[in-house]
Amino acid sequence: MIIGNIARGTRAGGANMDWKLLVMKSTYAAALYLFWPAVALIAWGELTPHPPQITEHIWDKALHFTAYFGLASMATVVLGVRRRALWALLGIIVLGGVLEILQGYTGRDPDIHDAIANSLGAISGASVAVGFLRIFGGRRSAVGVPAE
Repeated sequence: MIIGNIARGTRAGGANMDWKLLVMKSTYAAALYLFWPAVALIAWGELTPHPPQITEHIWDKALHFTAYFGLASMATVVLGVRRRALWALLGIIVLGGVLEILQGYTGRDPDIHDAIANSLGAISGASVAVGFLRIFGGRRSAVGVPAE
């Protein structure tokens, strides 16, 4: 019954649930639970000596940009528009650089252009997430994150 109420946008008492809050809570939950599996998948994809064959048909810079866009946007949605989100963004950019360096030890070639694509993706993802939070979640807050 609760799931049906959420899908219809109503509370148990019948009052309308704010659709922006519903979108925010759903996005927050998805970002919270998918961040670390995404980090693991990206690390595996960058460090595996023989990446999946399907990636041969996609421009690798687009793959790097998209992966780090997703990581940074998830981190920003969970942490909110706060200083710790900037630290998370910096950590994601450093992660991309470290993984590029480590590629040299796995039989693959590290590429500075991949690191640039990682960084641009992370910055873009965080920027889009800030816009999302301003539209759906208020000025600074993320759902479930106490104010500083």
